[in-house]
Amino acid sequence: MVEIPVIDLRLAGAAPEESARLRDACERLGCFRVFGHGVPAALQADMKAALRALFDLPDDAKRRNTEIIAGSGYVPPSAANPLYEAFGLWDAAVPADVDAFCARLDAPPHAREAVKSYAEKMHELIVDVAGKVAASLGLEGHPFQDWPCQFRMNRYNYTEDTVGSSGVQIHTDSGFLTVLQEDDCVGGLEVLDPAAGEFVPVDPFPGSFLVNIGDVGTAWSNGRLHSVKHRVQCVAAVPRISIAMFLLAPKDDRVCTPEAFVDADHPRRYRAFNYDEYRKLRLSTGERAGEALARMAA
Repeated sequence: MVEIPVIDLRLAGAAPEESARLRDACERLGCFRVFGHGVPAALQADMKAALRALFDLPDDAKRRNTEIIAGSGYVPPSAANPLYEAFGLWDAAVPADVDAFCARLDAPPHAREAVKSYAEKMHELIVDVAGKVAASLGLEGHPFQDWPCQFRMNRYNYTEDTVGSSGVQIHTDSGFLTVLQEDDCVGGLEVLDPAAGEFVPVDPFPGSFLVNIGDVGTAWSNGRLHSVKHRVQCVAAVPRISIAMFLLAPKDDRVCTPEAFVDADHPRRYRAFNYDEYRKLRLSTGERAGEALARMAA
């Protein structure tokens, strides 16, 4: 069974062998774990506690978390995903947006402080990870600081009757990459090993973060980065919490492969496209993972 690569961010970018491992993980599997990330354990725990308090709010309060762009607000349980609900925050890289999110929910002071501190720290982390992924491909100093970041906070409402069922169906993430804080105790996340064609479980690893490459990462890198298919299965009759930060696309909304990745041996595989249009395409058509990206072929 394939193992999820574990990358020390303190070495990636400084030690050639660690950068090579990072590049291999991104190209082969499309996901990896990071430690040495600088996000304090106490802050991770505070954010989990704040999130549980927010999910305990009444439904009418949760629905005040309205969309800024399609799919960015509160997601209630649905026929497609009856066990799943989520809060959304757009753009977590903008302090005013984080403040507005907390204000709409009338979050208590301790929850506001946790969300604000966590969003700031996670934005630093996701920019660092993206920069090191780009550097591993030979593109040093590429700017990711002003790329929008969507923040999604998830709860899976599992019961005895739902063990063995699907929490979230098979999908890829639409953005450049995702940094995920998993539930420390409850697993269920599975990623597709492209070599074997089988889903493999991603067991909890407290203190680390899981990174997934998304569709924009594949298009931006001229196909070098692998957009990983993944799903969530119900494995225990207890609620499961996870917190995702998505680095989406360039600030100007235009996804275009840098010239450094295009040459005679590596012709351009994807045409330039607007990320917002791509998101709407995925949401409106309900296309399976990979189908929407195939439409962007050059």
